[in-house]
Amino acid sequence: MAIPAINTFSGNPLDRAGDRRNDEAWLAAQHDNPEALAMVLWEGRPLIEAHPDGPRLAWLRMDRAMDIALDRRAFLGLWKAAPVFAVELEGSVDPTAGPLQGLGAFHEMRAAAGLLPGPEAAMAGAAKSLFDWRRRHGFCAACGQPSRDAGGGWRRVCAACGTEHFPRVDPVVIMLAVHRGGAEGDRCLLGRAAGWPPGRMSALAGFMEPGESIEEACARELFEEAGLNATSVRYHSSQPWPFPGQLMIGLFAEVDSDQARPDQTELEAVRWLTRDQCRTVLEQPEGWDGVIPPQPLAIARTLMQAWVDGFEP
Repeated sequence: MAIPAINTFSGNPLDRAGDRRNDEAWLAAQHDNPEALAMVLWEGRPLIEAHPDGPRLAWLRMDRAMDIALDRRAFLGLWKAAPVFAVELEGSVDPTAGPLQGLGAFHEMRAAAGLLPGPEAAMAGAAKSLFDWRRRHGFCAACGQPSRDAGGGWRRVCAACGTEHFPRVDPVVIMLAVHRGGAEGDRCLLGRAAGWPPGRMSALAGFMEPGESIEEACARELFEEAGLNATSVRYHSSQPWPFPGQLMIGLFAEVDSDQARPDQTELEAVRWLTRDQCRTVLEQPEGWDGVIPPQPLAIARTLMQAWVDGFEP
């Protein structure tokens, strides 16, 4: 039974066939399957076509995709037993001005996620993360020699020493800190980094470190960035984030004080919001009182909406 998707880039409908994609004969048969289809990415941007029901991924027959992409391909999984692939094009010239003319347009992944149905955004995000990983891991980390693709693109093998390398997923804790009580009642904390657009604020976040639990990472980030002590941590949901390959772990953290102090390194400002204020920020197209919320595709917005709707840490 499928688990309902909560966040953008989750809800991939494919059977990844992880137990079969390492079988080279089986994988070759999938390439040759006349029902095989491939999505196309150019420099991390998926090809999107117009559709009567709204924008959709543009799918090519696998034999056509192989004509233009050579070996830059990855097996994504099975859709109702039909094999699904992704192919990647590189270079400075937009392929829709050449071999893909008339088939649609390439869109930056964040913009694409706002256009595509959720399951298609999830498939495209997985393909982007996979190609990004492969691009950065062309050489063996053990001996420095070139590595080659295996397992349909989900593994790289060093021909010199035999070391196998697998795609990296970097865990990130992202938390909505909540302080209870006080004259204004319960409030949540948002912060902003110096390089963000004016007014943009979001939940606090940071990469997990080796030997650290999710709860410890959450508490550490809150203390380092805002000087707050977490008293409890509660999980809400997670989000694959293909920029390039993070897993955002969405949390709520109750803190023992409202005396937040931005560290001026990762945060330049913080702002406490009541539930009503947070609701207003989310409902207004341009935010409220100088606070612009995270984009709809971000898990930080999911956390804010959940708190407005009554989720308790």
